[in-house]
Amino acid sequence: MRAPSETTAATAARGTGRGGLALRRTALLVLLIAIWWAASLAMPPYVLPSPARVAQRLVTLAESGDLFSNLFTTLWRVLAGFAVAVVIGVPGGILLGSNRTLGAFFEPVLPVMNTVSSAIWAIFAILWFGLSPLTPIFVVLMTALPLIITNVWQGTQAVNAEYVELAQTLRFSRLKTLTKIYVPSILPYFFSGARLAFGFGWRVSLVAETLGASSGVGYRLRQASDLIQTDQVFAWTIAQIAMMVVIEIGLLAPLERHLFRWRRDVRT
Repeated sequence: MRAPSETTAATAARGTGRGGLALRRTALLVLLIAIWWAASLAMPPYVLPSPARVAQRLVTLAESGDLFSNLFTTLWRVLAGFAVAVVIGVPGGILLGSNRTLGAFFEPVLPVMNTVSSAIWAIFAILWFGLSPLTPIFVVLMTALPLIITNVWQGTQAVNAEYVELAQTLRFSRLKTLTKIYVPSILPYFFSGARLAFGFGWRVSLVAETLGASSGVGYRLRQASDLIQTDQVFAWTIAQIAMMVVIEIGLLAPLERHLFRWRRDVRT
């Protein structure tokens, strides 16, 4: 057992490390903006607008309400497709991982699905659903589903067989075996796959909205590009990146630390 002084010192060291990391990231961001500003001086605004011009466009979009309405439109489409992928992918991955015959049969299918371009799924979605919210939702679903199934499948295979045998000896019900044995083993794999799938979902949703939607960030990016409004293209891009950073730092990373706080951090 660690002494209180050692625990306090370790906590202080982690806090100092995080503070230094945040400072270095801020310095990198400032440097990138400075390089952007210097490059914009040598180019016309329709090629590379200045940071000030893009910031002004962001303020205009925010004041009109257009910025947040389209951001949240894209967000709910990503969440909807991701949720359906989780509902289908988690039981599917558990089934494939616990049944060798099914696993062997479907093993070549998932890599093939992972190689299919989001643009191809978007074309199919436009043919089937037209210009509707279902188009980006379907594309997110088909992109996220193989990732979630694959990771849950791997997590199921990583379950210690001795624990399963012990549960059978103790006459655990199937539900209790699932919650006490399988879920703790699968959860890290699922969370890793879910974060990856959610990030991919954001990217492919823009492709789908660009090709087959009449609202959302992807649609507004295409519209601004057609009108050669480069400052607006930059503004929408920065807004989308900012939302992803907020979700990652403010929600996903803290959730991962909370769920897996029992694991030792062996990184140096």
